[in-house]
Amino acid sequence: MGYSMIGWRRRLGDPMALPPLDDSLAWTCLQRIRDGDIRGATALCRETTGHALRVDAQGWQFAGHVDASARQLLDCLLPVVIPPGNVAIAQLGQSLDGRIATVTGHSHYINGLEGRTHLHRLRALVDAVVVGVGTVVADDPLLTVRHVEGRHPVRVVLDPNARAPASSRVFQDDSAPTLHAVGAWAKPAAGIGDHVERLVIADAPGDVMPPALLSRLVERGNPRVLIEGGAETVSRFIDTDALDRLHLLVAPLLIGSGETGLRLAPIDTLDQARRPTLRRFDCGDDTLFDIAFRTPLHG
Repeated sequence: MGYSMIGWRRRLGDPMALPPLDDSLAWTCLQRIRDGDIRGATALCRETTGHALRVDAQGWQFAGHVDASARQLLDCLLPVVIPPGNVAIAQLGQSLDGRIATVTGHSHYINGLEGRTHLHRLRALVDAVVVGVGTVVADDPLLTVRHVEGRHPVRVVLDPNARAPASSRVFQDDSAPTLHAVGAWAKPAAGIGDHVERLVIADAPGDVMPPALLSRLVERGNPRVLIEGGAETVSRFIDTDALDRLHLLVAPLLIGSGETGLRLAPIDTLDQARRPTLRRFDCGDDTLFDIAFRTPLHG
């Protein structure tokens, strides 16, 4: 009877000779953990590498060899999928001087390919992705998962006054279910696709609040939510204490003018400033700051 090379190396007891936990395997495990299948992720690692991936609320452990890229993937993204209950995470890309676009509105692309891939990983790990109407008008995003393998989230357009044009890609492309979050007083434009559902989020203009929107999404079976933009929308979620985490991607360039990123409520003294805990990751040429407002950091 013949022996496979993996089986032979296992008999030798050399963990470094076994297949490593690489980023492809780590990504598959993250998706299984997202779906609540921690045992499946553990078994997959054991079958593939000879070692189990052990995951709990404090982080992860693996006795075999782990590629550096896989280690960073698990460290960075496990906090998005492992916490029980609801998770609201935002992502924002900016320059070193805090700009998200030039004076003409040009922003493609401030962050590099690795940064954009990270954004698509976030989309694939959440249940719903939220953007404000300003982002839809300015960028016409598709909000699907394309740079990595994964499922499309429910797309949510936060548009209280129904300003988004019916020609927007999210309203015409039916590859993912889409919610048009509007006020009761607003009348959406004609010609929006049948895959789009109108979601009334407020009875009066002053009633549009991020925590209420998140509650509505949870009621509809979307406990993990990504707030993708724009900066005004992300800022409002922070100001209303609706975020658990923020992934801030900083690109190594100086724009010097144009639209700024976070615009929070004014403070008088520095002791009123938020001082969240954070971790730093390399993301190609960009630097990713994983900022935790509530969810503990681990990994």
